[in-house]
Amino acid sequence: MATADKEQVITIPMVDADEARTLVSSGYGYLDVRMSDDFDKGHAAGARNIPYYVYVAPQGLEKNPHFEEEVAALYGKEDHLIVGCFTGTRSKLASSDLLSAGFKNVRNLQGGYRAFLQSATQQPTNDQQASVN
Repeated sequence: MATADKEQVITIPMVDADEARTLVSSGYGYLDVRMSDDFDKGHAAGARNIPYYVYVAPQGLEKNPHFEEEVAALYGKEDHLIVGCFTGTRSKLASSDLLSAGFKNVRNLQGGYRAFLQSATQQPTNDQQASVN
């Protein structure tokens, strides 16, 4: 007789760059989970930075052990969030962790900040240009 797997599969809501821009302009928060050095080189206007990893090197990665607590210090579990990194891979992991920690309205930015920047250059308007630092 098979036993039920106690691990719950989490579905991570995804948004593309254009939808993310619309959501951010309507009040969603933008959580950038890249390393601080990368965030400082450029990020979406109004983005807040909490690195998902504390260490990234050829030898490996080390997850920020306080990631969920740091996010909870800035955002409530009912707040609407777009989570982004550079390409969308790290933010997908971060989104999964946040959903597991009880955050209800988390969406991963598909393609990450890179797609967000490309979206701005494909459809230049004053609002979009102002939303990228």
